[in-house]
Amino acid sequence: MSAIVGKKLGMTQVFTEDGTSVPVTVIEAQPNKVTALRRADRDGYDAVQLAADPVTPENKLTKGELGHLKKAGATAMRTLVEFRGVDVGGSAGGGETGGESGEGEAAEAEEASSDLKVGDDVTVTGFEPGQRVKVSAVSIGKGFQGTIKRHNFSRGPETHGSHNVRAPGSVGASADPARVFKGMGMPGQMGARRVTQRGAHVFDVDAERNLLLIRGSVPGGKNATVEVRSDG
Repeated sequence: MSAIVGKKLGMTQVFTEDGTSVPVTVIEAQPNKVTALRRADRDGYDAVQLAADPVTPENKLTKGELGHLKKAGATAMRTLVEFRGVDVGGSAGGGETGGESGEGEAAEAEEASSDLKVGDDVTVTGFEPGQRVKVSAVSIGKGFQGTIKRHNFSRGPETHGSHNVRAPGSVGASADPARVFKGMGMPGQMGARRVTQRGAHVFDVDAERNLLLIRGSVPGGKNATVEVRSDG
């Protein structure tokens, strides 16, 4: 299971040899630095921690964060992400956040990460065109929205004197149970939450420019931090 942390640049279209237009999302994934290896016997789980998104000046990070990065030979980086059950294929010797994993995945992670060392670089070469991946990011915030936009409710009649056009309608009974049940679809904050999209596919890999082209759209706005890892 390959993984990397990158930045969403936006969307564009790519034309295949037969002239078909394919919409793709461009993700810039600069080389990630392996900053820690988690072991089941020591930490209770197996995982690989990657650092990404260089930041300047260094005083934007705490001394503790800088010290942790310098132990791995990394520069000041804003984002640290742990991936469980990961075989980081595009790694080169250099010096969410993971999903749930079972015993089999944990064994694979221990075997795969045995070749990794703290300070190694992870690049987009760990992925290949056609590979199935899942992408995680914080979705675009929509602010406070009503039930029609947020929960796909239907509107009321607009004619014959109706005053219930976009109102949510009844939310419960009166005397019994005399309360509103939890989880009722109501207006509120929409978006700006972590979303994982599964079933996406890598369209192309540009190792020279550190770019991943993912077919279709992925969560997050422009310049959003995204986590890409193989799915299945």
